[in-house]
Amino acid sequence: MKSYSQTIRIALGAAALLPALSHAYAIDAQLDCKSTAHAVVAPLQRDHLIETSPMRVEPNSVNVFRTTHGSELTAFGFKVYAVVGYQKDDEIFRRGSGEPIADSAYGAVVIGRSSAVEQKVRAAGSDASIHTAAPFMTAIFCKQD
Repeated sequence: MKSYSQTIRIALGAAALLPALSHAYAIDAQLDCKSTAHAVVAPLQRDHLIETSPMRVEPNSVNVFRTTHGSELTAFGFKVYAVVGYQKDDEIFRRGSGEPIADSAYGAVVIGRSSAVEQKVRAAGSDASIHTAAPFMTAIFCKQD
């Protein structure tokens, strides 16, 4: 039978490992607007960083994928709330009831004020458009026709 102090040491050792095991995964490079929605979304799904089914599909076909429990996605230093995307004729995206926004569009919804997000996005050299999604939430969006 282990002593109380041994149990505490084991628990503290395991707790010390947790920060090393859980780390943020930055998607800054994918938001340079030089990619396709499939190239951005598929690897995140494969690596279980976002859900495989969208939590919502907008009428313009933008699919909204929630981050998975425990994933720590960031974009330009901001926590990612959701990844969005659509690519024409691609099986991982569902089509909405209206006209699709573009042949390929993708981005991320982050927690942060749009002015602060835009400053970081521009400093990184991205041409992504910036939109206020909700108070303290900002969409970083790339669109190709």
